Formats: sequence, C-alpha cells, structure tokens
Amino acid sequence: MAKEFKAPKNIKYVGFCPGCGHSIFVRLMQEVLEEKGYLDKNVCVVGVGCSANVHGDNVYGDNKMECHHGRPPVAGNGMKRVRPDVFVWTYQGDGDAYAIGMGETILAAEQGFPISVFVINNCNYGMTGGQMAPTTLHGQVTTTTTKGRADYPINVMPLIQSIDNVAFAARATVTSPAEIRKLKKYIEKAVDLQMNEGKYSFVEIVSPCPTNWHKSPVDSCKWIDEEVTKVFPLGVFKG
Repeated sequence: MAKEFKAPKNIKYVGFCPGCGHSIFVRLMQEVLEEKGYLDKNVCVVGVGCSANVHGDNVYGDNKMECHHGRPPVAGNGMKRVRPDVFVWTYQGDGDAYAIGMGETILAAEQGFPISVFVINNCNYGMTGGQMAPTTLHGQVTTTTTKGRADYPINVMPLIQSIDNVAFAARATVTSPAEIRKLKKYIEKAVDLQMNEGKYSFVEIVSPCPTNWHKSPVDSCKWIDEEVTKVFPLGVFKG
C-alpha cells in the first residue's frame, strides 16, 4: 500500500525565490522536528542572509534568534549551555558560515559544541544580489566576477571531517526526491546525535539559486548535478 503523505500539522511556507532550495530545507526541518517531538522544543539560530526569511513567518514556533553576521555557532553554544534540554541548530548560508563566520564555524567543530550546524551553499551571496562568495566556482559569473571567477572556491568539508570532535559531517542537495530523502536522514541523525549524545554535527546543503544564477529551476538543478557536485561532492564524510 502506498504511503500516505502527511504534512506537518503547523507547517508554514516562507517566501523564498521560486526554485530556491531553502524552502525545501525549511520544510524538511519542520517534518523532522515534529516527528521527533522537538517542534516546540528547539532553537533556530539564524545567520545573516536568505535564511533570515524565517523571521517573517511563525516557522519552528517562536523559537528563533538572530545573531551578528557569522556568529550563529557561538551564539548557539551559549543557548545550549543555558537550555541543554532543547535542540539547538544554526541555519546559515555559505557566506555567513565560510566568510565572515569561518572562525566561528571551525571553532564550533574543533571544540565540539553540542549543537547542529546546517549551511546552505548556493555558490553566491544570494540575499544581496549574487556577488562572489567563498563557494563560487572557478569561472562562475556573478555580479562581482562578470568575466567568471579567476581563483577557486573553498571546500570546507575536508577540514570539518578531519576534526576529532565532529561526530557527523555530510553534504546533500535538493535536486531530486532521492537526494531530498537523503538530506532528511542526515537531519534526523544530527538531531539524534545532539539530543541523545550531546555531540556536534555539520550538514551542508547544496542549493539552487535560479534568481542569481539566471537559470530556470530545472536548469539550476541540472547544473548542480553536472557541475557543482564535481567541486562539492555529496555524501557522508564522517559518522
């Protein structure tokens, strides 16, 4: 018998651009948090970027906090110390986590903060108009690399996976139902490792950005599958 689809009871839809992967991630987080009983017992620590759209709707209840640019991991660590009974997670973009926030990203992993870090990697600064980001691909055209990026992007995953205090590190995408199911499993594992064992997890999500890539949603997903994943391979890297 086919499994009946059931939406989370209080699901909220956030106003992201058409075809953006952020909306899929937001939906998956709501599903996992409800299924595991943390929908009203979690704190979403939001970075500066497209992720801040969650403030506009009652997503994840009222359990959201905004921080200075790039600082969600350390703010989340403080929240977890005060409220060890709740699931604390960061919701950041690649610019927030890998540029101004790179120090905090590595510190949280190295210290093994008992939180879960989720980074949306869309290869550009999506909120501010599509400028070059740490993850912009070599040759990729952005508003600040109009002839294509001359140097090469940062791949944070090899560094993260080498750190002893990282319990789980994975990278997923949202370009197909199969990949979305994998991402949900990664989210579930991050929740379990934090709430059952007090451990740090890192999950990166490679997301389409049709608006700033100037591609259709379908072509954006195709570009991820054919080109972006060559630079940012998918899968479980630790744990």
